[in-house]
Amino acid sequence: MELVIFGAQGIALGAYRAICALYPRRKPQCFLVSKFGKDPQLLGGLPVLEVAGFARGLSKSEKENVEVLIATPENVMDGIENTLEENGLRCYSRLTSLRWADLMGYYYAQEKVCMPLAALPIGWHRPQLHMFMAKFYKDPALTEAFDKPEWITPIQVGAQLCKERVADLLDCDGENISSKNSNYSELTALYWIWKNLLMNTTSGGPEEYFGLAHYRRILRLTADDILKLSDNDVDAVLPYPMPYEPDIASHHRRYLSESDWNAALAALRELQPDYAEGLPKILGQQYFYNYNIILARGNVLADYCAWLFPILERIEQLSVPKGWERHDRYIGYIGETLETLYFMYNQDRLNIVHTGCRFLT
Repeated sequence: MELVIFGAQGIALGAYRAICALYPRRKPQCFLVSKFGKDPQLLGGLPVLEVAGFARGLSKSEKENVEVLIATPENVMDGIENTLEENGLRCYSRLTSLRWADLMGYYYAQEKVCMPLAALPIGWHRPQLHMFMAKFYKDPALTEAFDKPEWITPIQVGAQLCKERVADLLDCDGENISSKNSNYSELTALYWIWKNLLMNTTSGGPEEYFGLAHYRRILRLTADDILKLSDNDVDAVLPYPMPYEPDIASHHRRYLSESDWNAALAALRELQPDYAEGLPKILGQQYFYNYNIILARGNVLADYCAWLFPILERIEQLSVPKGWERHDRYIGYIGETLETLYFMYNQDRLNIVHTGCRFLT
């Protein structure tokens, strides 16, 4: 059957590259989208087509010979399946976040793009894990059952901005920037972790790992994976990076205005000139850490936060309009680019491994 991929962003491009490398006889023929928005016209050298136009050009027998791999976030897959059915494309399957993670793990290991956590030997010592799951009072309820591990603690972000409560732990307790949540998104939780846990001299030892996840997205960590951390001297666990074409400089322009990006560049040059000098090389490659999700040794995460938050504060001051005059999540988006910069810049100094990111629906 002829294979096509539904989707035209990082998930779809990653799936395409992995399939071409691992299963060359099943090379996809094109990408499909419901309607063109910010999607590219070409991806991986293949055309990106609207599904209605693609289906209109096929006979009934030709449609029966098309297999569609849905490579998008899982919360939109129901609607995509309805669209495919309406257009007579009835042979389809979902590339769930866990299937995508398995596929990319094999691909990244073969291509030596990054180190998968799964490739490390299982150790004997179980470190202490403290992963915090950012929740917002407007988040839609999950429809699937999720057996939350004991090492995950929900934390409500933006708690100072509302009366509703969706978690016992609030990002407005202790030292915080909860009031900035409309710009910082989940990073108000990371700030809380830094100031209220990692600044404590009794926390953050070599056997303690701290991290941040979302109410829909969590790092995929099995019991065996946790046993790999300390004994393999892992400094940080990040989600598999998403690939973007032609580079990640083009990707971040879809979410940030030119003036906001200029403010970020100015803040970097002022506060971290070495990183500013290394930025063009990072922006010129194709792999990007989405979501501001991370698990790291306490001291490693503390160092990252001490680097990150002064830059973000300076960006607020340099932005036009100023950060405190707006509510558009732009600092959260900049944080993703800075996370990519920091950990790729330090990849020779830190032992960084990668795993999948499970999407909860």
